[in-house]
Amino acid sequence: MSLQHQAILSIGSNQGNRLQLIENALSLLHDAVGTVIRVSKLYETPAWGFESDPFYNCVVLVHTHKSPAALLKSLLIVESTLGRKRDRNAGYQSRTIDIDIVAYDSEIINRKQLQVPHPQMANRLFVLLPMRDIVPDFVHPVDSRSLAELIAGCADKGACTLVQPLNAPLHSLRLDTFNYIAIEGNIGAGKTTLATKIAEDFNAKTVLERFADNPFLPKFYKDQPRYAFPLEMSFLADRYQQLSDDLAQFDLFKDFIVADYHIFKSLIFAKVTLSDDEYRLYRKLFEIIYKEMPKPDLYIYLYQNTPRLLENIRKRGRSYEQEIPAAYLDSINRGYLDYIKSQTGLNVLVIDVSEKDFVKNQQDYLFVLDEIKKKITGIS
Repeated sequence: MSLQHQAILSIGSNQGNRLQLIENALSLLHDAVGTVIRVSKLYETPAWGFESDPFYNCVVLVHTHKSPAALLKSLLIVESTLGRKRDRNAGYQSRTIDIDIVAYDSEIINRKQLQVPHPQMANRLFVLLPMRDIVPDFVHPVDSRSLAELIAGCADKGACTLVQPLNAPLHSLRLDTFNYIAIEGNIGAGKTTLATKIAEDFNAKTVLERFADNPFLPKFYKDQPRYAFPLEMSFLADRYQQLSDDLAQFDLFKDFIVADYHIFKSLIFAKVTLSDDEYRLYRKLFEIIYKEMPKPDLYIYLYQNTPRLLENIRKRGRSYEQEIPAAYLDSINRGYLDYIKSQTGLNVLVIDVSEKDFVKNQQDYLFVLDEIKKKITGIS
């Protein structure tokens, strides 16, 4: 199941500087609405349904956490920002910008203010042809027609002339410069969410830690001294087995892989939870395993302060985590930061997300991507 929704949006303009308005719309959508994943080529078409100047049109694929109603509200704000003035009684009319929801996942919505998929999409070549650029495998959720069938059966025979390519906002961010990225963080830092989100946006393979079924975890939070060693040993064995199995499926020189952990976290947690004697034994076993594991090209550490971690832990509602003391989270944070300082052969990026919500706030997500971009380009 995807973390985000996929929305297909149609953008058109026939007033003012049409190209600039569409490019501004793409920027505003990416900054405030959702991640613009793909952008079609730009087409010019005659006005549809009324006599006026020709339109520039394109279609975009957006990943968003917004509901259909919230997405529509955001699109109206973008239109207004770009000078759109709506007259609901005037019918078809010229406009600086027009943004319609063509499809939203595979949902079928029939409300007064919103119909999805767009009821006129099958009749509009200026929607269907740009869609072919970015979602050629689209299937209409109502009648199950393929995009090729929709185009062949479209009654709109007006000209739809290719103008030029358009740049997608993500083109400048080449995360696949790295083949293997590991995202780490304390309990509740959001590492799995960010890894999944990046993988969806950049079409990456994921390696996500499996931990919810560990039988020692609930026991550990109730009686740490008794269950610390079996817990850490079981985690080490599980992480080694999973990473070995999952990474073996991929080509570390060709595939783009995003993981939500690095096996070194085992040593960090063990140092905090185990007694000195247990830790010495544990470290000997760990070092044997660690030598065999591939190292990530980029190691991202998401730092969150302890109050924010406690808030996140409370919100996600896992019963066995609710009694985690603040002091324990503090010690884990220190362990990570000490480890990072000691690493000379690991490409490390620390991102402070204590005041960020990269799920609900698109600007916060773009901040994280920009920090990665700076690491790629060597900008400090």
